[in-house]
Amino acid sequence: MKTKQPSARYPALLQLLRTAENLWNASRIFFDRWEISPSQFNILNLLHLNPDGLTQIELSRELIMHRSNVTGLVDRLEKRSLLLRKDSSTDRRAYKVVLTASGRKLIERILPDYYDAAEKIWGNFPVARTKQLVGDLEKLSANIELFTETNLKNRS
Repeated sequence: MKTKQPSARYPALLQLLRTAENLWNASRIFFDRWEISPSQFNILNLLHLNPDGLTQIELSRELIMHRSNVTGLVDRLEKRSLLLRKDSSTDRRAYKVVLTASGRKLIERILPDYYDAAEKIWGNFPVARTKQLVGDLEKLSANIELFTETNLKNRS
């Protein structure tokens, strides 16, 4: 049987993985000065954008992360008094995760540096091209989800 050669698009997948890894590593170093992880920042930022709070299920959906991982992140941030769990007014079985005053102060200190860092990372990359890149990545992500669903069904 003849081995099929990778297409010309294969290097793009490898570069996408390298880029994601580099971005994750840069993020870990960047957030170190505030003693938080990139994932903890993402939770603080989501709560900053949603002042009424989010449930852990909503956080896990937004972060595309398993609920048990969100629980650990929320626990660590709660121990630092950066957020708290409040009873939900609409569901007695759930609670909302909200920022504390300390959490709000921290995210508001981080965001200006974060936005500056993001601009430095983009460098001279044209804004119009970034918009096209977002569209391209959304299509690629949809293809990946379809591929994953198909492979999960085939395993059953």
